[in-house]
Amino acid sequence: MVWRALLALYVAVATFGAFWAPDAKGFQSPALARIIFIHLPCAFLTAGLIFVGSYYAVRFLRGGDPEFEAKSVACNELGFLFACLTMATGILFSQVQWGTWWQWDPRQTSFLILLLLYLAYFALRGGYADSERRATFSSAYSAALSLPAVFLIFIFPRLPHIAQASFHPSQTIQRAEFDTAYWSVVLANFVGLFFVMMWTLRLKLRASALERAIDQAYGNDQAPGGDSAAPRVVRAVRLPKQGG
Repeated sequence: MVWRALLALYVAVATFGAFWAPDAKGFQSPALARIIFIHLPCAFLTAGLIFVGSYYAVRFLRGGDPEFEAKSVACNELGFLFACLTMATGILFSQVQWGTWWQWDPRQTSFLILLLLYLAYFALRGGYADSERRATFSSAYSAALSLPAVFLIFIFPRLPHIAQASFHPSQTIQRAEFDTAYWSVVLANFVGLFFVMMWTLRLKLRASALERAIDQAYGNDQAPGGDSAAPRVVRAVRLPKQGG
């Protein structure tokens, strides 16, 4: 109950701060640049969750502890959610500032590739019915995902010829042209979303632990290969009478 009250208070303060902050300079539509209040924190959390998910995937591959695999999956699921929010707010920002929903900007394109890599992770998990093979292969993919993520997030957009061709307001942000109040709202939203993320992650891990406990208690009837044995259906059969 206390957490709900604090969350409601946070939403109210963040909403007030978004309208209280002055218009950002250097944008086509300064008033509507407030989309960045959500866009930037979601992008930061996406990057962080990718690397935390990779870390737990490596821990699982080294020791085989299912708790680490559950943490990796939870981080990737939340990371994909924040990646979708980043992409959605980025598309909206593109329409407001550039007059088109999709600009094929290098920053947009690189993040789209990252989103597709995330989708491939979930497609890989859905491709294996055996839980052990699913955990092993998806964890290996998650561990390797950090490498293209570093390139797509931190290296590719900062290449000189790419940065010059990009419409993304990275230079505006790096030159500290945001008002202090603007950065205060961005930071407040980041902190609030971070605690919401941690709360959601905790709920997800509790649900995963409960699933593992149920599997250990009732999942003894296993078919070869680790799959659950198919349920047997018993039907009444009418036998013919003797003598015709």
